[in-house]
Amino acid sequence: MCAQPATPEPSTASRVVLDAGDITRALTRISHEILERNKGAQDLVLLGIPSRGVPLAERIAERMAAVEGFDVPVGSIDVTMYRDDLRMKPARALLPTQIPAGGIDGKVVVLVDDVLFSGRTIRAALDALNDIGRPKAVRLAVLVDRGHRELPIRADFVGKNLPTSLVERVKVTLAGVDETDAVTIQGVGA
Repeated sequence: MCAQPATPEPSTASRVVLDAGDITRALTRISHEILERNKGAQDLVLLGIPSRGVPLAERIAERMAAVEGFDVPVGSIDVTMYRDDLRMKPARALLPTQIPAGGIDGKVVVLVDDVLFSGRTIRAALDALNDIGRPKAVRLAVLVDRGHRELPIRADFVGKNLPTSLVERVKVTLAGVDETDAVTIQGVGA
């Protein structure tokens, strides 16, 4: 009887690719790039995608307020019911969608998320936006773009392009939600 070769166990090793300082600099750069492209903060609305996109949107808005001298409206948009993989994943609690008082009609909406991967979450967010209103334009800001797109979606503002393998996992932790600010890669190549 021949022994079968052992299947390698996935590694649980992880490595930090962005620390708190790196995240701060990336969000400051993204904030300035958004303001530059929009020629200021007029008619901007930031919508964070729960869960970590919301605090990222709030941090970006804080930086914009420091530059522009007024608050940029921030909200959140839950995409759970718009996902095309609902039947393949366990149920999860719906998170609130909060649209700023001025709405999104005629505004430049910047969707904010932590990691851009397949593009399916962003597609779901675009579908959700259609049910809420008609923005003038929609842009996408992400802290990390890890590649592996399954849909023709591209971020307008990226904190860090982080090529990864499909077996690796990118984890974003944010102070206020988690213990600290960090982006780590976990898995085989870490």
